[in-house]
Amino acid sequence: MATLESYGREVHSIFQLLGEKENDITLSMSWALTKCPEFLKAVVQYICGLVPDTDAITVMNQKYDADTGITDIEVTDHRTFHIIFEAKRGWLLPGEEQLTKYSVRLAASTAAVKQIATLSECTQAYAGAYLPFTVAPNGVPIRHLSYREVYQMALDSRAASNHEQKHLLAEFCDYLREVMTMQKKDSNMVYVVALGTQKPNGCDITWIDIVQKYSKYFCPAGGNGWPKEPPNYIAFRYYGQLQSIHHIEGYTVSRNMHDEIPEMPDEVWENDCYIYKLGPAIVPGKTVKTGKIFRNGRVWAMLDTLLTCDTISEARDLTQERLG
Repeated sequence: MATLESYGREVHSIFQLLGEKENDITLSMSWALTKCPEFLKAVVQYICGLVPDTDAITVMNQKYDADTGITDIEVTDHRTFHIIFEAKRGWLLPGEEQLTKYSVRLAASTAAVKQIATLSECTQAYAGAYLPFTVAPNGVPIRHLSYREVYQMALDSRAASNHEQKHLLAEFCDYLREVMTMQKKDSNMVYVVALGTQKPNGCDITWIDIVQKYSKYFCPAGGNGWPKEPPNYIAFRYYGQLQSIHHIEGYTVSRNMHDEIPEMPDEVWENDCYIYKLGPAIVPGKTVKTGKIFRNGRVWAMLDTLLTCDTISEARDLTQERLG
């Protein structure tokens, strides 16, 4: 079979052609729900606790209402149950205002069981801690569903599905694997940060120790120059030179660093942090000095420039020149 590339990237699933924005994710899920009754049955049963007649269900994508706006996905049999899904890209959750609007919309439904389901990469523990509420002011319950759980439902549903549905669910699972990481697989950009020899506040080990002992690194989830989305690669500099480059194998979002790094204090911070799981170290084959970068400065550079230039600042400048 021929290989399909789109925008220079190999495509393994028809869902990838739609993209990875929130609307693309919900359209993909809507199609999988509609075409794969076992998957639809599993999702409805998880959210509402009942086994539906899939032939009686309508799946609506991006449905508009003048008073309550546009919903991502609505799934209903118009009698027994009515679910509104609100999807977010990455580790995000909808706010109180949005959830309240959707609860008002569901209040007008004639279905016996009414449910809002939030959908994102957030784990159940994270959603349980940071959703505005689990029951809307008008009594409509709210339940979270992570992409990882959707992935597992789609995977498990293949056993009872026909050949065509198995194939579609396999492609949907391929797509969800991309969605769950949200990293640009084709990017060779590296985020270079300075590691201090000091210990984080209340911690028993240094920043360098955290990277070397746990193969992890944490930082704010956006704001003040930090990336809003996890990069593909991260590099660390200390003692005046580049020490290592790591592929980011995965990440979580938390406000308590003790969950991942036992030496950190068991306390909840005000803002979210990314906790990156680091792949094996790529160590430069020569000494790459820091160059003209502020003491705690963070820069972007292409992977090959970090391995060939004499300084990190030179790699940064060459990267900027290439990007125009």
